[in-house]
Amino acid sequence: MSLQERANPVQEPLIGSVQPLGGVDTAGIASIDEDAEAADERFYYATQWQLIRWRFLRHRLAVISLALLVALYVTAIFAEFVSPYTATERFDGYQQAPPMRVHWIGPNGLQRPFVYAFEKTLNQETFKYEFSEDKSAIFPVRFFVSGSDYKFWGLWPMNIRLFGTGVKEVPILLFGADELGRDIFSRTIHGSRISLSIGLVGVALSFLLGVILGGLSGYFGGVVDEVIQRLIDFLISIPQLPFWMALSAALPRDWPVLRTYFAITLILSIVSWSGLARVVRGKLLALREEDYALAAQAAGASQPRIIFRHLLPGFTSHLIVALTLAVPGSILGETTLSFLGLGMQPPAVSWGVLLRDAQDLVAVSLQPWRLIPALFVIGTVLLFNFVGDGLRDAADPYSTN
Repeated sequence: MSLQERANPVQEPLIGSVQPLGGVDTAGIASIDEDAEAADERFYYATQWQLIRWRFLRHRLAVISLALLVALYVTAIFAEFVSPYTATERFDGYQQAPPMRVHWIGPNGLQRPFVYAFEKTLNQETFKYEFSEDKSAIFPVRFFVSGSDYKFWGLWPMNIRLFGTGVKEVPILLFGADELGRDIFSRTIHGSRISLSIGLVGVALSFLLGVILGGLSGYFGGVVDEVIQRLIDFLISIPQLPFWMALSAALPRDWPVLRTYFAITLILSIVSWSGLARVVRGKLLALREEDYALAAQAAGASQPRIIFRHLLPGFTSHLIVALTLAVPGSILGETTLSFLGLGMQPPAVSWGVLLRDAQDLVAVSLQPWRLIPALFVIGTVLLFNFVGDGLRDAADPYSTN
């Protein structure tokens, strides 16, 4: 072999080996193609619920909103533990106190969170009481402290709170106090239990009415369809807010909180089922002539089984979207009725009741923190709408962004 051949040997390509062409890594391209084929195959064999879940997880705003909603509902479930005080506990000398600032830097530099005690003085010019921080009295914010006694869900006696100052005479007022010296933060947390749950319970009742009556109307047609549709037309023609007000005004004022709660829930469900019923009717009119529905009928399946076992699952995702978007309406309905004095009554606490306490424009102008519960209402409605948008996009998993 010559020296030139030794310096530039010619290598024969091996059979089955992948050679780089023009500096391109064909092995990497082949790997990418295999991954794409695997992804396509995974997408092709995926179930409907898997497709919906994958597409929903790509909607970041909806996922974040869902996580925040879960946090809100968990807070409402453990309201007695999360709130530092009961909804009716009063603090003498702290009437109409502004929100306290939580400090991290004290006289000795950075330290654990703490609050200063409030010093109440009378302004000789305006003759109004003003609050200022007493820098000589520092009270650290402690977690899992002993507080006033309460019964968790009205069953188990406890006195452990998530956080607090540990000093009964010095409360921690994150949202300030009302005219009776009650902690607005604690009342807001307690009020979330009624305001958040009434939306779910009300929508569950409207879902049952809408699916049952809409299914009967769309599947049977004829006289049944005519009667149900005329009933829906009658309910839709009634102005919603005056109708709610008339039904709420008929409730006895001396009813206990639990009975009033379920009565308000029924009132909110009476009209809201009509829209869902028409959606179900339209879907069943389109699906009842499909081959699988006719095959089930020919096989001797009962009519309720055909409706609930074969037809309704065909658009379950659309029903979930409709329910998600209906929850904010129920929350706003309860808030509106309670704000007008026709919903929940004291000693019950809801976001609407808290906003009713802030109806005085003069008081709100001087104490804007009284409107903080309104931010919870707005935020909750927006979160439900964001989740509903994500579910609506995910309900059609074969569409493209």
